[in-house]
Amino acid sequence: MYKAFLKQVSLAAAALCVIAIGVTGTPATAELDQKQFKVVGTWSFLDHWKEREGPFWNERLPALSGGKLTANAKSQTELGLSGFEIMRLLKLGVFDAVHGVTTYVAQDSPMIEGADLAGVIQDLGLYRQANEEYRGILEREFETKYGAKLLMIYAWPSQQLWCNLGDKSITDFSLSQLEGKKIRTYSTTLGDFIEGVGGSAVTIAFAEVVPALQKGVADCGLTGTLPAYNAKWWQVVTHNIRIRLGYASSFLAMNLKVWDSLNEETQQFFQTHLAELEEEMWVATAQNDQRGMDCNASGPCDVGEPGGMVPIEPSEADKAKLKEVVENFVLKRWAKRCGTQQCVDEWNATIGKISGMTASL
Repeated sequence: MYKAFLKQVSLAAAALCVIAIGVTGTPATAELDQKQFKVVGTWSFLDHWKEREGPFWNERLPALSGGKLTANAKSQTELGLSGFEIMRLLKLGVFDAVHGVTTYVAQDSPMIEGADLAGVIQDLGLYRQANEEYRGILEREFETKYGAKLLMIYAWPSQQLWCNLGDKSITDFSLSQLEGKKIRTYSTTLGDFIEGVGGSAVTIAFAEVVPALQKGVADCGLTGTLPAYNAKWWQVVTHNIRIRLGYASSFLAMNLKVWDSLNEETQQFFQTHLAELEEEMWVATAQNDQRGMDCNASGPCDVGEPGGMVPIEPSEADKAKLKEVVENFVLKRWAKRCGTQQCVDEWNATIGKISGMTASL
């Protein structure tokens, strides 16, 4: 209901803006550049694209700008992209702006990877605070490594474990039982966690996970709660192990040359309206985290039939195991990849301070 309300408010605001432009010719839109943007969003079958990214570029942007700013915006799915390559394509000028997941594009910068290290934070509100503290570091890294202007930071529902154990009568599964299992990951830091609990990490693009689970290429997978439901993971796995391994820190970035070519009024226009979109992203993520867990289990589910998975809440032993693996595998390996004291110090002063964790070389 709240999502529908947000959409109504956004559309109403856009309509009022168009009316005001037509009647008064307000300087706010009269002084905007005239430009169409080539944009890549996230996955076509997930709610961020369907309800926020796509509608912003394809509907709200033209309406709010009086038709001066438009976009040819398509999802990664439509374009046949995996998500790992989008920042390099942005740097080459193939696209003007892209949405993506930070750990998908961290190949050239361990400091970008630092925004979403596996298992460090278990609470979404704290996670948002940590990402805001880290924002300046991300802005610098996106500019220096990819020639890009960072415009938004947002997240997805909590990244949890989804395992095919075959027998739904099993209700006491623990992290220690992941030893020897093949587990789908999408980032180096998640792979560090999986290896830390004795599993075998298998990197698989999101769109390819369901067939991989069906064929036994993976025994378990890692993804967000509502994305798991929307992608129908409940058809191929039996259990949801509810330990938070991150929130898939995500971003919107624009090619810096494109950004610098925009006049001041257009840049301010984007910053104002993207701040509104960013807030909508965080609100939706908070709502969808619990919705995803409910829908994958026995309900209630307002977006379809419950998936019937068996939920496993982490025991005190699992929580202790999580902390041990984060400290001894996730943070130590990341600090080594980062390789400099400056990198570690900046992380400790921001995300580390908020999370209570400390990285060291």
